[in-house]
Amino acid sequence: MVAPAGVNPHSEISVFRKFVLGRKGQKSPLLDIMMVVVLGGAMLWATLRGAASMGYNWQWYRVPKYFWRYVDGELVWGEFVHGVLVTLEIAAWAVLISVAVGLLTALFKMSNSMAGRVLAMVYLEGIRNTPLLVQIYLMYFVISPIIGIDRLWTGIIALALYEGSFAAEIIRSGIESVERGQWEAAASIGLTQRDTYRYVVLPQAIPIMLPPLTGLFVNLIKHSSIVSVIAIFDLTTEGRNIIADTFLSFEIWFTIAAIYLSMTITLSSVVNYMEYRLRKRSW
Repeated sequence: MVAPAGVNPHSEISVFRKFVLGRKGQKSPLLDIMMVVVLGGAMLWATLRGAASMGYNWQWYRVPKYFWRYVDGELVWGEFVHGVLVTLEIAAWAVLISVAVGLLTALFKMSNSMAGRVLAMVYLEGIRNTPLLVQIYLMYFVISPIIGIDRLWTGIIALALYEGSFAAEIIRSGIESVERGQWEAAASIGLTQRDTYRYVVLPQAIPIMLPPLTGLFVNLIKHSSIVSVIAIFDLTTEGRNIIADTFLSFEIWFTIAAIYLSMTITLSSVVNYMEYRLRKRSW
């Protein structure tokens, strides 16, 4: 094919190459953005088409009042807000406890004590090889009446113990990834084992552990919805109650999914920023 007079055929190819590969020969983000938009549009179209075939009547205008509403001139927070606060409370405490349990278990597993290694192995194998739902029921119906804790802390402890078993392996791998020469250097200058972990090992291991721990924390937020089985009024329970009252199944579940997605994306962004600052400081 002959290009028209005055038109350089290579210019069109170069424009396309810049669009796809970018200026430096790397893949342009515009192509990825277009793929995401197209894929998102296709999923939205399929959802709307399926709802239309079912004869479903969308009533999105009824959803905002479950976030907030004004009653006699006063702002009243809705069920979604109360559910999010309970979910964040459960997730925050469970994250702290799971990290503490994971660190303690990792240290036990790497210790020279036979009792510590056996205890860590029994905990890890017992927790990771049984369903979380069964653990919550055992905690709620058997253990919590014995130790006298309410249902909120029953859910928190069950989640923390479950996620702590996975955090233990992440922490152990991060600690063992520190070069052996660092341990020997710390011992050569007279640092105790505690100071070695505090000043030498953990500062190098934490940036390595953060990416997998981020996925663990995201899973913890998602798994927190399972506490609804013991009647804790988290976001999922509040949504189920709203659906029982209004029959707005599609609108409420889509809204709940969007809220969970916003929480997990925010958490991932915060942890990624922390990882960036830690790596920059180590440089």
